[in-house]
Amino acid sequence: MNVLVMGIGNLLLQDEGAGVWVVEEFEKRYETPEGVELLDGGTSGIELLQYIYGRDVLILIDVVRNGDPCGTLTRFEGDDVPALFQKKISPHQLGISDLLATARLVDMMPKQVILLGIEPKSIDTGLELTPEIGAQIGRMADLVAEEITALGIPIMQK
Repeated sequence: MNVLVMGIGNLLLQDEGAGVWVVEEFEKRYETPEGVELLDGGTSGIELLQYIYGRDVLILIDVVRNGDPCGTLTRFEGDDVPALFQKKISPHQLGISDLLATARLVDMMPKQVILLGIEPKSIDTGLELTPEIGAQIGRMADLVAEEITALGIPIMQK
């Protein structure tokens, strides 16, 4: 199995960088198993196509504004993922929407796409996560490990 775990977000906009922080936290807590690659997707868009090509599973981690209380964790899969990125809350999500649309158009879409999201409190300029979101980063890293384990890939803690 070939899995890409990609954190998305802008570290300069407080909670908007949560996806990137989750990938970093995952690296601190867990050994990355064979067949799994971690990627800081930052605010990139279509240029990430080369990284998703040939993947069986793509796990995206990003902020998701659904109107839930800040810090709420959500999981989306399949066609719900591209549809969600069309409701933009930040400039990078246009890029991810285009990435997924292009991947589907040129038949490069991974067989399974999962989005683990967190409801942000603030996407104002700032280098620190809000306390509410910062408190959830470890739990999100654990959810990534659970997703990988559910795929039949064993995870080892550090």
